[in-house]
Amino acid sequence: MKLIVAYIRPEALNSVKQALFKAEIHKMSVTNVLGCGQQKGYHETYRGADVEVNLLKKVRMEIAVNQEFVEPTIDAIIEGARTGNIGDGKIFVLDMMECVRIRTGERGSEAIG
Repeated sequence: MKLIVAYIRPEALNSVKQALFKAEIHKMSVTNVLGCGQQKGYHETYRGADVEVNLLKKVRMEIAVNQEFVEPTIDAIIEGARTGNIGDGKIFVLDMMECVRIRTGERGSEAIG
């Protein structure tokens, strides 16, 4: 069992979701977040004052999958999010020790579905 965490551009969310659905991955959590990386932000003028914006809007996706779905999930995220420009995002794959479905009490791979 793995937890896949991806940070992507907000405008890429729909294409990533479509690629995931095409790969038969339907369960995910999505959160709006702020962050900075290699892009380092930008400058803008607000009411005559120069403002540095270094925290950019991103989307965090969390997807719990069984081992056989790890590579298809990563491939689908890359397919939907890649533009070839700085700021496309990152994918982290973490080991998941346990998963419990609250409704039924199922544990492990069966709980992920």
